[in-house]
Parts: sequence; structure tokens; C-alpha cells
Amino acid sequence: MSGSGTTADDDPPLQTAVWRLRSRACWTDAAALLEHDASTDPASALQRTALLTERCLYTGQGWTDAEDALRTAEAIARSDDERGSAASERGHLAYASTLLAVRDRADEASVALSRSAALLAPASPARPLLDFRRGLIAQNIAESPQSARAAFRRAHAGATTRGDELLLSSTWRHLAALALREGELAEARHGFAESLRIREELGFLVGTAPALISLAEAVEEPEAARLRAEAGRLFRLLGGVPTWLAPYLGPPAPRTAEAS
Repeated sequence: MSGSGTTADDDPPLQTAVWRLRSRACWTDAAALLEHDASTDPASALQRTALLTERCLYTGQGWTDAEDALRTAEAIARSDDERGSAASERGHLAYASTLLAVRDRADEASVALSRSAALLAPASPARPLLDFRRGLIAQNIAESPQSARAAFRRAHAGATTRGDELLLSSTWRHLAALALREGELAEARHGFAESLRIREELGFLVGTAPALISLAEAVEEPEAARLRAEAGRLFRLLGGVPTWLAPYLGPPAPRTAEAS
């Protein structure tokens, strides 16, 4: 299991450790494993930034750490692909800040993702993730479902080609959300179910509760209640992460560390 959520038996031990910590909401611990290499290696710096940004998105905390990691990634990027990937991370961090109403950085997010698109080659491995992030902007900030769907479909096709299962779990979920919004219940149920299946198979524990809640919105009782109950169990197990699920679920158990 790699840090990006793809399955591979020959992954380096470091990446296996990073993935296991990340999947259990231990982003700070996972980032610490990369800290030494991240000072000189662009790939490690980008991965560390992505981990700390994901922490912000799931917990609403750690913005300064993520910004510091991002500046390092930008400073040591050498190639257009590395600079484009760093711009994508800047756009995603700005998006997270805007989505969670920490600070409105919508313009920064759009500019950064446009810069990323200009720098990344058409066949770059970072393209599918960029397309997904542009879809998030269109869906949740610009409120343009048609643009969001087109971006998510491009991301879905790219993730399928590259075998990026974790990204596929996200594209399935967001395409399903658009289908649900339009009353396409069968399509929504299928997409949400695929997202949940992938996350469970990958062991992406921190992302499983949101997938359960999404599927619960597209099925009837008593199945919906069962899914919400399971989501609540995972939410409490991880000490209340993701924090934005709290309105749907019960209070979390005491949390002494980042769910580690």
C-alpha cells in the first residue's frame, strides 16, 4: 500500500508506514517520517504538504504547518512537473481554507490550479489529481455542477488509467453526489457504494465514515440507519474526525493524539 492509496506489494517500508498512519488520521506522525527527506527531495516535500493539507481539511487545524511545508515544496521544485504539482497543492490548501470558512482564498485557489494546469504536461501523473481539485472548486465554490462533472470525469478516467484507487474512491463519491442532486438515485447509490467499497478495501479508515454517510443519503431505511450507525462508530473511534461530520453523528470519544 503506497502513500497515495494504490496497492503494491513492493512499496518501500517508509511509504507503507506513511500510508498506515495517514489512513488512521495520524497526519502529523506520517509527515514527521518525511521531514528529513522533504528538505531536499521535491517528491517528499510534495507528499508531506499533501498530508498536512489533508489534516487541515479533516480537522480544521494545522494551517501554519501546512503553509510552511508548502513553501518548502515550492522552493525546492526544479522541473515544470514539480512546480505544477506544488501549485496544485497551493490551490488545494487555499480551497480547504475557503471551504471551511477559515479565510476566503477562492481566487488564490483558482489561480494556483490554473498555473498548475499550465505547467503540467498533458500526460503528467499529477493531471488526474489536478482535474479532481478543479472539480472541487467548481462544485463547492463556483457552484457549477456541469463544470464539476466534466472535471471529475476527466479525473476518473485518469485515475482508472493509472490505477489510483484512492483517487477513484473520491471521483466516484463526487460524481455520485452530483447525480443525487439531480435525482438520479440509482446512479448515486452505485457511485457511493463503489467509493465505500474501495475505501474499505484500501483500509482508508479516516475516509470511510464520510463514504458511509454519503451512501446513507441515497438508500432507504433501515439500511440508512445502519450505515449512519457504522459511520458514528468510526467517527468516535478516530476521536471526531472528520470534524465536519459532527452534525450528523454523536459526540466523539476522548482523543489524546491524532488518532494514533
